[in-house]
Amino acid sequence: MVVGILHITLHIGGMTSLKDKRSVIKSLLAKIRSKFNVSAAETGRQEEWNYCEMGFSCVSNEVSHADSMISNILRFIEFDFRVEIIDSHSETLHI
Repeated sequence: MVVGILHITLHIGGMTSLKDKRSVIKSLLAKIRSKFNVSAAETGRQEEWNYCEMGFSCVSNEVSHADSMISNILRFIEFDFRVEIIDSHSETLHI
């Protein structure tokens, strides 16, 4: 079994409240879960208006598939005009 993990830190510009931020984050997480069928969650900086940490994971039987899924998620987020990627870290675990 292979597990792909992605941890990402985002800057969300133009937010004036946590309600605005959560609207963007909730929408982004729902789109990613639906499109890629992965586990996704907001994992940190939950009380900051302009920043967010997210985590994603997928399970596969091939390293190449897990790496591809993580790369596609990262690319999807890069093309979302509402957010800017500040930092990202991914890894693949063999279990």
